[in-house]
Amino acid sequence: MPALLTSNPKEVAALAAEFEFASATEILRWAFEQFGSSAAIGTSFQGAGLVTIHHAVTAGLPLPVFTIDTGLLFPETLELKTRLEDYFGILIESLVPERTVGQQAQDIAAELWLSNPDLCCTLRKVEPLQKKLSQLDAWIVGLRREQSAGRARIQILELYEFDKLREKNILKVNPLAQWSREQVWDYIRRHGIPYNPLMDRGFRSIGCFPCTRVVISGQDDRAGRWTGFDKNECGIHTFLGDKI
Repeated sequence: MPALLTSNPKEVAALAAEFEFASATEILRWAFEQFGSSAAIGTSFQGAGLVTIHHAVTAGLPLPVFTIDTGLLFPETLELKTRLEDYFGILIESLVPERTVGQQAQDIAAELWLSNPDLCCTLRKVEPLQKKLSQLDAWIVGLRREQSAGRARIQILELYEFDKLREKNILKVNPLAQWSREQVWDYIRRHGIPYNPLMDRGFRSIGCFPCTRVVISGQDDRAGRWTGFDKNECGIHTFLGDKI
């Protein structure tokens, strides 16, 4: 990563402010020009992630794309991955946990998501992501400010300390931070991008099948996750801590 972006958070903040007036394609092009294949798109195939990939592919930007396969995904999500690879003409890397779901049940607890969903998310999502991010300088995601109160203040560029011992930081890039849900889905339908059919059945944010339900009208996108727990983030967007 260029020294500018690792040593001067003020420069990152200034660039983020400039990018408030840039298109998603301009932001993605900048990321690729800065980092090449050391920048990658991480997606769980929510709407904004699909739009992000489409912008990159349409612009001819060969940014790697990856997803996390927890072993607990809906069949519709797994099938969508294959459809998207065919549609975009790319390979999407699957990150997998060290333990299978069966091994986790044997080593820790059966249906861990019921007794300790934070630990389950850490093992099945956060740890595989940490290994991937150790190889990257920029992590491109589809977070939007409108999604929840916890995401309302995200910036288009955010710098985090990733590994203090190695003095390694990671730049998080949110090219669709300003987009509304309506803009995302208008774009998907206009371009005919394949999407998860569960979206047509009332799901608005789709994760693992034991922890995802249909959202009631008027609730935010994340309300259908981890019902019964004081939890609306799996940890992949919070484990980095505060921005620097």
